Amino acid sequence: MTTDIPASVPDHTISLSRVDPAEREWVASAVHKIEADAQRSADTHLIRFPLPTSLGVDLYLKDESTHVTGSLKHRLARSLFLYALCNGWMTSHTTVTESSSGSTAVSEAYFARLIGVPFIAVMPARTSQEKIALIQAQGGTCHLEDDPCAIYDVARALAAECGGHYMDQFTHAERATDWRSNNNIAESIFTQLSKEEHPIPRWVVVAAGTGGTSATIGRHIRYSGYQTQLCVPDPEGSVFFEAWRDSDPTRTGVGSRIEGIGRPRVEPSFVGQVIDEMVQVPDAASVATIREVEVLTKRRVGASTGTHLWAAFGLAAQMAAAGERGSIVTLLCDGGERYGQTYYNDAWVAEQGWDLQPYRGIVREFLATGTWRG
Repeated sequence: MTTDIPASVPDHTISLSRVDPAEREWVASAVHKIEADAQRSADTHLIRFPLPTSLGVDLYLKDESTHVTGSLKHRLARSLFLYALCNGWMTSHTTVTESSSGSTAVSEAYFARLIGVPFIAVMPARTSQEKIALIQAQGGTCHLEDDPCAIYDVARALAAECGGHYMDQFTHAERATDWRSNNNIAESIFTQLSKEEHPIPRWVVVAAGTGGTSATIGRHIRYSGYQTQLCVPDPEGSVFFEAWRDSDPTRTGVGSRIEGIGRPRVEPSFVGQVIDEMVQVPDAASVATIREVEVLTKRRVGASTGTHLWAAFGLAAQMAAAGERGSIVTLLCDGGERYGQTYYNDAWVAEQGWDLQPYRGIVREFLATGTWRG
């Protein structure tokens, strides 16, 4: 399925030292608008998840759904736009394209509209209709591909066709964010934990989509001298777990049905060396977890948060079994309102062949008693 491509514009992807001074002024203005937008935004909340007190483990969720575009990818999109602008890759006439499973495209469409440039999102055809509507509401254009592996080349080709810029989150995610400080997500987590009973977490749990967030957190942990370990859970079909286990970056997979995480190839931003542990999480377990979270908290969250929590529950149980007290931090990546027709739709779940009941029973027992049978 394709959509109309914006009219061709001149190629402005040259050094800004060689273009009209008015373009340099536009870049300065665009950077100012993005920074002002960030200044208007408070940091996201770090909320405690209600684990059984008998475990002796505190679990925290960094609630990234409260960003103005509703997900963790808001941070990434802001960094990517600043990176592209300051590298001289964009001008006032540049059409921006991106390959995305949805949430990054929502956030990039927001920033594109903020600075006044066109935006095209190239996404798998199975992307939720709710996410497509959010991109379009931000003024973005959606181009859907049946083959998830094709989105990279198509996004790059569309940029070349209209003289635009392919943002390429999967390459630039780990380098667009300053992992030392500058209010990255890792620094924010440790600052918010500073007055808690266990201010240095035993584990941070974060899955990989681009790999940029896990790279930022892993690097920041080492830079700061913390003994915290980083666990990256990976959904079915994703290549990251096997590539990390076998130290084989050439491995390929089929992709993931958990939107926002997992990939069919090892992305350039995935830095396996900063990861201490990886676990594979069945898709049905991820979805079963968010269904039980809704029962407990009366709140819907995205399936990637279910992947995070399934892994975090297992780690909490391991800590308790070893007599270890401490804390674990993971991410609430986005809200469940984006998935009303998929992960929260029983008919759609049945079409995927997922049996949620065994996993829901495991999660329900754990949240009631602290016993983990996962």
